[in-house]
Amino acid sequence: NQLEEKGKQMGRHVRSIMVNCRQIDTQYRVLSRLGNSLLEEHEIDEIPFTGWPTDRVFGELVRRMDERGGVYILVLDEIDHLVRKAGDDLLYNLTSLNASLKTARTCVIGISNDLKFTDFLDPRVRSRLGQLDVVFNPYDAQQLQDILLQRSEGSLKENILDDGVIGLCAALAAQEHGDARCALDLLRVSTERAEQSGDSKVGQRHVRMAQHQIERDQMIPVIASLPSQQKLVLASVLINEKNGLRNIQTGEVYHVYQQACRYAGHNPLTQRRVSGLISNLDMLGLVTARIMNKGRYGRTKQINSCIPKNVNAQEIMVDSEAQMEEIFARPYRHQARL
Repeated sequence: NQLEEKGKQMGRHVRSIMVNCRQIDTQYRVLSRLGNSLLEEHEIDEIPFTGWPTDRVFGELVRRMDERGGVYILVLDEIDHLVRKAGDDLLYNLTSLNASLKTARTCVIGISNDLKFTDFLDPRVRSRLGQLDVVFNPYDAQQLQDILLQRSEGSLKENILDDGVIGLCAALAAQEHGDARCALDLLRVSTERAEQSGDSKVGQRHVRMAQHQIERDQMIPVIASLPSQQKLVLASVLINEKNGLRNIQTGEVYHVYQQACRYAGHNPLTQRRVSGLISNLDMLGLVTARIMNKGRYGRTKQINSCIPKNVNAQEIMVDSEAQMEEIFARPYRHQARL
C-alpha cells in the first residue's frame, strides 16, 4: 500500500499483487490469479480456473498488464512450496515478463522461510532472477511470547491458559523457525485439543499433543503428493534403514531403487537424477543428505530419514498409491559395505 501511495504521489501507476503459493500451487493457477487480479469490478472476462494452455494464460497476463500500464510488484509468498511441487517453470516465465511487456514493468518478490531453496533452481532461472536477498531474522522466544500474549487477549477467556503454556508455545516455535504463524497455530491447536478432551484449561500436555498433531498434519500431504519416482526413492531409503543401515550412501539407495523400479514396472532414472531427487527430499524435510568427501573415491551423500516417529510414511505412501504396498512387501538384495 505504501508503494502504491508513493506511486500516486509520483504520478505513476503502481500495483502490488500477493499470491500465497501454498494455497495456489501450480503455474497455471498462479498466472490466472495474477491475470484476474487486474480486472476491474465491471469486467467479467476472467481466465478460467482450468482449461487454457499455459502459454495462452501467460499471453493474457501480458496483454492485461500492457493495456493498463504501470509497474506491477508480484509477491509470491511461500514460493519454496510452489518450486518443490511444480518446479521452477513459473519463475522462468515471470522473469521473462519484462521482455514481453511494452508499456508495463514488473518486479518479482519471493518470500520463503527456506534460505537454500534457490540452490535447487535451474542455473538459468537463478541467473535470470538477478536476486537480491533481504533476510529477516526469526523471532526469538521472548518476541514470540509477546506476540502470543497480545493475540490471546480478547480472543481467549481469562485464566483459560495454565502458567507456562504461552512460554512453551513460544519456545517450541523459536526452536523450529522463529515463525509467529507457527507459534499462533500451536496455541490454537492446543486450545482445540483441550476442548476436545473436555478440559476446562489448556495445559502444557495439550501443547505437546498439538505439536505432534501439527507435525503429522503437515507431513502427511507432503508424502502423499510425492510423484511416483520420488516415492520410490524415499521407499528405498526406508527399506535400507529397515535393514539396519544408517548414513546410507547414494549408491546403496540407488541399488534398492533399481529393484523397486522393476517391481513397479518403471524404467529407473539415472543415478545422477536420483541424487537430485534425494536433494528434493532433503529440501522437503523428509531426509537429511550430507555430502561427504571420500578422498580419492570422490564425494557421496550420507542419507538418513528424518520423518517424525508419529508419522507412518510407509502407510501414507501405500494409501496414496496402491502399488507401493508391493514395493514394501518384496525382498531386496542390499549392497555389502566395505
